[in-house]
Amino acid sequence: MSRLRHRTLAGVLALGLAGCASAPLHYYTLAVPAGSQATAATPAPYPFELLPVSVPAQVDVPQLVVREGGQGMLPLDGQRWIAPLGDEIRGALAADLARALGVPDMSGLPGNGQPRLRVTLTVRRFESVPASHALIDAAWSLRLVGGSGGQDALACSSRISEPVAAGYDALVAGHQQALAALAGRIADTARRYEAGQSPGCPAD
Repeated sequence: MSRLRHRTLAGVLALGLAGCASAPLHYYTLAVPAGSQATAATPAPYPFELLPVSVPAQVDVPQLVVREGGQGMLPLDGQRWIAPLGDEIRGALAADLARALGVPDMSGLPGNGQPRLRVTLTVRRFESVPASHALIDAAWSLRLVGGSGGQDALACSSRISEPVAAGYDALVAGHQQALAALAGRIADTARRYEAGQSPGCPAD
């Protein structure tokens, strides 16, 4: 009788482990595939550096976090970012800015006294609603550093929402599109700012 119970328990454990193994993790990135990237624009006067990006604590976790109803937030254990969300946003935005400005991201590299455009970004809201929208609300600033100019920094904010279809792939693609739109706004403003104009902030 004890042997039968032992075999039954072993079978239950084996089924449980098989059930766990049948639910693989899916990893996502905000980086856009190289083949789908637009051609780089005419180079701006200065290279840029994008500082580390901060994100809200509610979404600063490995899982994709989706909104449910008015107050609910659901971390999806089976759907995860391949890197910390702040790093994902920074990497994707830096690549988008490099294409929009036609100059490289010089973050972490010595400036050798040459001017560069410093870009800071703080994400205030990163909202994911499957089959509805992907939203990014961020504060950002521009400042020329490393040169002799005394131009004041420019501080702005942008709120971008992209409609998305059902599915997590579509949700991540929506955030990629929102980041590309954000990079476009920053780049357009940066070109006027670097030209010594007073561009003001883009309208949402």
